[in-house]
Amino acid sequence: MIERAKTTLTDPLDLQARGSSWRETMRRPAVLCLLLALCTFVVFLPVARQGFVNYDDSDYVTENPHVLGGLNWANIVWAFTTGHASNWHPLTWLSHMLDCQLFGSNAGPQHLVSVGFHIANTLLLFLLLRRMTGALWRSALVAALFAWHPLHVESVAWASERKDVLSGFFFLLTIGAYVSYVERRSASSSALAREGAEQKPEGRRPKPERSLKSKVQSLKSSGRGAAPRSDNLHAASRFTRLPAPVLYLAALVLFALGLMSKPMLVTLPFVLLLLDYWPLRRFELSTLNPQPSTLRSSVTEDGATLLRLVAEKVPFFLLAAASSVITFIVQRKGGAVSTSLSVGARIANALVSYIRYIGKTFWPVDLSILYPHPGRWPAWQVIASAVLLLAIFAAVLWLARKRPYLVVGWLWFCGTLVPTIGLVQVGIQSMADRYTYLPLIGLFIMLVWGANELIPDRPWRAQALAIGGVSWLAASALLTERQVRFWRDSEALFGHAVKVTRDNYLAYNNLGFYLSGKGRTVEAMENYRQALKINPAHEDALNNMGYALAAQKKFAEAIPFYDAALRVRPLHAEVHNNLGNALSEMGQIDDAIRHYLIALTQKPDHADAHNNLGIALAMKGKLDEAIPHFQDAIRFKPSYASAHSNLGNALAAQHKLEAAINEYKEALRLKPDDAQAQNNLGNALTEQGAVEEAIGHYREALRLNAYNPEAQFNLAQALLHQNKREEAVAHLTEALRLKPDYPEARTQLNSLLGRPQP
Repeated sequence: MIERAKTTLTDPLDLQARGSSWRETMRRPAVLCLLLALCTFVVFLPVARQGFVNYDDSDYVTENPHVLGGLNWANIVWAFTTGHASNWHPLTWLSHMLDCQLFGSNAGPQHLVSVGFHIANTLLLFLLLRRMTGALWRSALVAALFAWHPLHVESVAWASERKDVLSGFFFLLTIGAYVSYVERRSASSSALAREGAEQKPEGRRPKPERSLKSKVQSLKSSGRGAAPRSDNLHAASRFTRLPAPVLYLAALVLFALGLMSKPMLVTLPFVLLLLDYWPLRRFELSTLNPQPSTLRSSVTEDGATLLRLVAEKVPFFLLAAASSVITFIVQRKGGAVSTSLSVGARIANALVSYIRYIGKTFWPVDLSILYPHPGRWPAWQVIASAVLLLAIFAAVLWLARKRPYLVVGWLWFCGTLVPTIGLVQVGIQSMADRYTYLPLIGLFIMLVWGANELIPDRPWRAQALAIGGVSWLAASALLTERQVRFWRDSEALFGHAVKVTRDNYLAYNNLGFYLSGKGRTVEAMENYRQALKINPAHEDALNNMGYALAAQKKFAEAIPFYDAALRVRPLHAEVHNNLGNALSEMGQIDDAIRHYLIALTQKPDHADAHNNLGIALAMKGKLDEAIPHFQDAIRFKPSYASAHSNLGNALAAQHKLEAAINEYKEALRLKPDDAQAQNNLGNALTEQGAVEEAIGHYREALRLNAYNPEAQFNLAQALLHQNKREEAVAHLTEALRLKPDYPEARTQLNSLLGRPQP
């Protein structure tokens, strides 16, 4: 009974839970899991109504034919062999493919899948911390902060960051399997020690290796951190009946799956070593505040134990090394690795970014999808950041022996950020909210466990901790709910980014791209100008400015912007495709074909380039060459209505009417409001003799676009087949009103009215 009282006092917040039945109910892990899941779902529910954004989502989902094609053997092979989007993460690709298989291109359900993974990660974190430390409320608070912190909105609400929540899922499962392995191995060692002791004389009984249970019981008396309750360990033992080698292999496989979701998990072996120190207590650092008389033996024993634990993780380190090499090769090949920044500039940014991440953890405002890299930070800021980081390192090391959670939490935070802190610069950002998804767990552990010991043992202690925790969570949830709203569309997202950051030319460009898609060309061009004012060599803004001018039929003005973009990036497939379109519109078909071919050399699955090349070849009368490109456009983008319609035109020109009609019908199934496809289908049906059916399609074409003189003329011709002369005359008259220089319509009308031909 005395021991039970001590255990209760190790977690002062437990006092708050006693005294009433509902509080006793709240102490049940299942109830807390339900509350965590429900609240997290409510906070992130608005993502179900949001769409995709025009930043990476086209690469990952909306314009990726392999992903849109769903799970099939060819796409699975592609997932494991591609370096698309400058990453090798096949499991993430498979996840997106499964989404499209189940939900099509509907964004809402795909966002909810990410929310589901985030909820699962929250529950896994809570259960793992409670299992390892026995601290119910502190574990729940860390899990809730993880679930509701605004810095994590980007990882959950952005479709392209499925890799964060997916890799986090396997990260936590790996830790769970590893903890089971440690528990199983400790239990087996204790059983063998007891068996050996029974077979030896009393005076020669060997000293058994302490089991995990005995180690954590010793922590209670030492006061060096929370320890698991014995009933938790028994429950874990009943759950973990597999042999230790099987559990170790399971942890290794889960780690491999995590690396195939996002290579940022390469630091996980170091996290396992940190957990060995606390809370698993598989080794101690006696060199921290040691007793002089035991220093030499303690150092030797600690070193040997640490080497054994490091050797135990060698397979994990080998997997991490392989993933690191693959990732570096893929990112460098994809052009994502920047070489424009010196080593000193990258180190300076890393130092400043650590402090900025800490600042945004405590004051999560002005969050942005992109924080542009400034190139150089002021020297005072770099020095101040370095001094502060060194001070924190010194403090946690000094306190490590009495408060091991501090050094574990701090090294967890700093270490897991290393792959993305900018020492190898990937992209144009100086930092990113998404990079904190797993690292913040370390800071949360430091803060929650530290607050528990910071407040003195007074009667009001439990109430103070409860009020502080609830207030912190409420503020986080409210800020998260606000941050989620910025992800409703690209206009809100990038409009917010340009307000809270400086010189964010990418945000201006992407905001302009969104506005252009909404037909707000003037606003779009103003944003492109802002982007180019900040960075005149930004090839995407140059390309988009050219595209906006081309949309206004100013092709001659658009071409210099395309040329400027190609001077920055000569093999930019999108620019070559757009330049080809402008040249085609100006009648320079051969030059256009040359640029389409360059685009397809760089990106063979570029559906638009295939479609545009097919059009150019058809204009030169090369229908046999054009048709395969229309078919490739459809193969890479099955929902490409225009390509189906263009293929129908080419087939109709070859008098393959049945095949042409099928293509027109498919185009209209995909895009029912395509007036030109309705008109072309009517032409094919008329040529087949199905005049009545053709008339229906001509009428539908005119309903969709009454200002189409060709459809007016074609309908008139079909009506004449039915001897409806008066109605035919009306449509011919309208055709000439819309297009006075329409010779076929004028000849036909004069003939019907008995007028002399001009």
